[in-house]
Amino acid sequence: MDQWKGRVALVTGASVGIGAAVAKALVQHGMKVVGCARSIEKIEKLAAECQSAGLSGTLVPYKCDVSNEEEILSMFSTIKTLHQGVDVCINNAGLAHPEPLLSGKTDGWRTMMDVNVLALTICTREAYQSMKERNVDDGHIININSMSGHRVAPDASCHFYCATKYAVTALTEGLRQELREAKSHIRATSISPGFVETEFEFRLHSEEPEKAAAIYASMKCIQAGDIASTVIYALSAPPHVQIGDILMRPVEQMS
Repeated sequence: MDQWKGRVALVTGASVGIGAAVAKALVQHGMKVVGCARSIEKIEKLAAECQSAGLSGTLVPYKCDVSNEEEILSMFSTIKTLHQGVDVCINNAGLAHPEPLLSGKTDGWRTMMDVNVLALTICTREAYQSMKERNVDDGHIININSMSGHRVAPDASCHFYCATKYAVTALTEGLRQELREAKSHIRATSISPGFVETEFEFRLHSEEPEKAAAIYASMKCIQAGDIASTVIYALSAPPHVQIGDILMRPVEQMS
């Protein structure tokens, strides 16, 4: 990770769960991390903890609703002004609403598309442009995908969410191809976890918290730190190695 010391990373959805774990791991490796979320109180607390622990990097909280393109563009403009630009982009922000295809609400579908697909693509575009204008040819764009981007679970509440994650799978490979066509050495990686013990299932099943609790109690789930370690693994690969897609699930997970 020596090549990344002092470099700038953007982590979306950095307030809790995977995003917070990834942000802390990057700070531990000496990076300057801009962690964004709609609410930054938890990121501010994490930043203070990182500073108190004497970690070699820094965490900079930034309030941004990634479902709003204007806020994303403003964030990248601020990063350019204060930190020159982005060298690593971790597209982690994502959500799921229990909106089946036959009876779901359009607003729920639209929110999932805005955050899981469009925000990810906008951040990718802006990160690439930031790298290109500074002649950064060793940058890295990592999309936190899902096993739901590779198979459709027999659960109606997740079917539209699966569609957005299948889109992330296609977008990551499309990005890799466009980077090759551009003769760029910027790398693109998708990390697709199964069940991770975070707030995700409780948010998805907010009206049935016992369902989320049962899922997490039924197996030894992946932890957010496991995903952070996988991000570090991808970033640590030799410059000539492209780690395109990592699928990871709990050993006890069936599908």
